[in-house]
Amino acid sequence: MLILVVAATAPEVEPLAKYFGNKIDVLITGAGMVPTAFALGQHLSHQRYDLAINLGIAGSFDRSIEPGFVVEVTEDTFAETGAEDDERFIPINILGFGEVAYKPTATLDDVESNFYLKKARAITVNMVHGNDASIKKVQDRLNPQLESMEGAAFFYACQQVNVRCIQIRAVSNYVEKRNRDSWQIGLAIKNLNTFAIDLIDAIIKL
Repeated sequence: MLILVVAATAPEVEPLAKYFGNKIDVLITGAGMVPTAFALGQHLSHQRYDLAINLGIAGSFDRSIEPGFVVEVTEDTFAETGAEDDERFIPINILGFGEVAYKPTATLDDVESNFYLKKARAITVNMVHGNDASIKKVQDRLNPQLESMEGAAFFYACQQVNVRCIQIRAVSNYVEKRNRDSWQIGLAIKNLNTFAIDLIDAIIKL
């Protein structure tokens, strides 16, 4: 099985990349939805994969999903794509110019039924939230559990070329007023890679 691991930055998947070497392909896109979509569009036009896995860290709106938790993202939404109508936000799907919410084309259970993760809804943003008022506003509008800067773009790109895909993220911090002292990036990366290595090992050995 040909597997592509997609990550925004190399440190997020460094342990996995070292473990597997050339047994799998790893695509580092750069942070953000535009670099992610471009890198995937370019890469997938030249190579076909049986499965693409988006790995990365995320912020959690949901206090029950604590830093260090690894989750499967089952829906991801472009949170900022639309128009302002004074205090009201109109998403692009209501405007009639496209979709904002995307789902994976596979599930963890489809890929390897012996593995299970808590499932979560995510949003993809250009600016991660760090203001109480803006956090409340997006929670009231979309009720997300996680946020990243790439997830929905990954789903979109994979859907366009009909590649099976899943997104797995580890929580590095709560979404709150910016407080670097409370971040658990090292723990998130460790737990993410431990799970992903076990998962991909199981898939390869099938």
